[in-house]
Amino acid sequence: MGTPQTRHSYAGQSVPERRAERRALFIDAALTVFAARSYAKSSVTEICSAAGLSRRQFYEEYSSREDLLIAAYDAAQQAARTAVAAAVAEHPGGSARELVSAGLTAYLHAVVTDIRRAKIAYVEIVGVSDRVEQHRLDVRDEWARTIEAIASNIPEVHAPACGWPTAMAGFIGALNGAAHHWSMDEHRPPVGALVDMLSTLLFALLIPDH
Repeated sequence: MGTPQTRHSYAGQSVPERRAERRALFIDAALTVFAARSYAKSSVTEICSAAGLSRRQFYEEYSSREDLLIAAYDAAQQAARTAVAAAVAEHPGGSARELVSAGLTAYLHAVVTDIRRAKIAYVEIVGVSDRVEQHRLDVRDEWARTIEAIASNIPEVHAPACGWPTAMAGFIGALNGAAHHWSMDEHRPPVGALVDMLSTLLFALLIPDH
């Protein structure tokens, strides 16, 4: 006899587990389709085909392609947050230079080593709609607060003369611009070169006299 089916589980999976697996498949498909064809030129049908799932299943999880774009973007950002937190935790009492290098290395490797993820994070998310743009800015501000919180616990760091919000908006703008250009370049330099350049910028903001 087959595995009994109930309203809570199927083939040994609970409903939440099944939905989480389905969302993961849709997000991976979105990375592939949006990166290859662009968000603007893609369709739900193409995403479903890439995921191996149906349109009905898509609309059980997302109201629109825009919702899926946000979910894919957020997944990349969450991976980066987890990586940065782990990197910082590995350097308790570290100097500003050590923490800047470790944090940026972790962030960039989490986002740009999968070029599909980089294109979503720095290219496809930009200018889609007022709603998506506001979400992107909210994420930027969250990163600004995260950097400020980490930096504020380093004795050698002082608040930037222009204030944390302005300094972090400038740095994150530079990071996004550099990563955008990097992700679109056919002859991308090593990620380490990107880390070195951005580390120099952030270190100059945090400790301008060095």
